[in-house]
Amino acid sequence: MKRIVLSDESKADIRAIPQHIAMNILTAIHRLAETGAGRVKELKGKQGEKRLRVGDFRVRFTEEEPDTLRIHAVKNRNDAYR
Repeated sequence: MKRIVLSDESKADIRAIPQHIAMNILTAIHRLAETGAGRVKELKGKQGEKRLRVGDFRVRFTEEEPDTLRIHAVKNRNDAYR
């Protein structure tokens, strides 16, 4: 299982989301760290940065050595790429 590191911005983003949606997002992040499963896509123009799609929300992250997922932001799809 990969270690999950949340940035201060991502912690604030998760706290601002309704609890039931935030729990779905955290479950998806945990599943990604354990099995690598999820709707992941490489972001163009962002070196090494990827996104995980969870409903209307996007989790921006990078995979770092050794076995670490660094979560940068959790935003609604309308605001995720601005």
